Amino acid sequence: MVRLSPKSRKQDGGAAGGGRGGGLGLAAVAYISIDYLRHLSPSWHELLQPLLWIVLALIAITRVPFYKHWSAELRSALVFIAALVFMLCTLLYEMISVRSVTAVLGLTWHRNTPPLPDTGQWILLGLNEKLPQVIVDILRARIVGLHHYLMLFVMLAFSVLFGSIEAPGLGIGARYMFTMAIGRFLRAISFASTILPSPRPWCAASRFDVPHHPHHWAQKFYVPYASDPNAINNVIRQDMVYDNGVVGDDEYRPDWGFMSFLADFLRPIPSGEAAWINLLKKAGGGCNDLLYSGHMLVAVLTAMAWTEAYGGFSSVFIWMLVAHSAQREVRERHHYTVDCIVAIYVGVLLWKMTGFLWPLKNKSRELRLKKLEKIEGKLYQAAKDSDLDQIRDLLKQVELTSQSKNNQVGKERARAMQFFAGGTIVFALTVVVLAFVLTSDG
Repeated sequence: MVRLSPKSRKQDGGAAGGGRGGGLGLAAVAYISIDYLRHLSPSWHELLQPLLWIVLALIAITRVPFYKHWSAELRSALVFIAALVFMLCTLLYEMISVRSVTAVLGLTWHRNTPPLPDTGQWILLGLNEKLPQVIVDILRARIVGLHHYLMLFVMLAFSVLFGSIEAPGLGIGARYMFTMAIGRFLRAISFASTILPSPRPWCAASRFDVPHHPHHWAQKFYVPYASDPNAINNVIRQDMVYDNGVVGDDEYRPDWGFMSFLADFLRPIPSGEAAWINLLKKAGGGCNDLLYSGHMLVAVLTAMAWTEAYGGFSSVFIWMLVAHSAQREVRERHHYTVDCIVAIYVGVLLWKMTGFLWPLKNKSRELRLKKLEKIEGKLYQAAKDSDLDQIRDLLKQVELTSQSKNNQVGKERARAMQFFAGGTIVFALTVVVLAFVLTSDG
């Protein structure tokens, strides 16, 4: 059986193991280090961070003319766009759910309901008394946030221009967004199913303008049976609402046209924001959208993509950042420990399930392997006869087969491919800037 040499494999397609483009890990470390200067030396941060992004962008642009896999990128473009639209739809559903789980019970419930006991936080508080102060300070440091993980993935996707990961870059982008969309959708279903009290009781009042009293749904189905054990026992035995409590349906309902049905879920107040879309994006995050952590899901998906596409010590560095983020989420009472643990294994499982999106099969490699299988007997006989010229001719046929397939692109298609390449780079860089600006606050 004839096998491709390691050199041939390297030239033919991927660097999934991180064999090439070793500067990607250094770029990731440089990005995290320079961005942390915002806490240590803001003046140096203002100087070095734009310089780093300009240098990385210019290096990526100079590699565009030498990139040889634009046809593979074009095949992945529709999947990428579909994944983007799907993700935006799931984010819209998540934003509605984030506000509704806060609004339905009213601000009084959120302020007065004590948080659940969290064993993980007890452990962290205990370790603060046992560990050296320098380690505690490192664990408390705000080294990495949501926007860092998004930027680390963008850097990973752009590294396809340098052969650091296997093409197409839009393929791994589509898988990342599709996996994130599924994860966010499952997350929204999870936290909307059972409303957990926030670890920060003051959070709802500081972020949301909603009524203090519960919605009439909660007054009918929850309030009468919230704390009385006998009432809970009766509703279990009867399986019917038997005490309507104080049901008031005098909610303020603005005229939002065909979106007026959202008033029951968003519960605006007359003196608050008038437009429904502004209500969804105003808070920048929820207080009871706990199980499971959305920040940790993004972090884990970035780490999984980095590990599968690039690997090496840099992926260990990314996973260390994930662990640091998880303990900070618990330490600062953004999430319960269970939220972070569930987010980690859900992210890993979801990433494994979406492997059909990326990497796509390398057509050139398939053609070579098929041709090698056809001439396997001749190649073996030539090697047995020590006929080097025959071996050279047979291997040349394999190369010509691959080249003839790749050279069926005419001038018009080549021009269209150049236009697609330019549009892709401009679109990608625009997304990078928007992600950096819009997610800097988490």
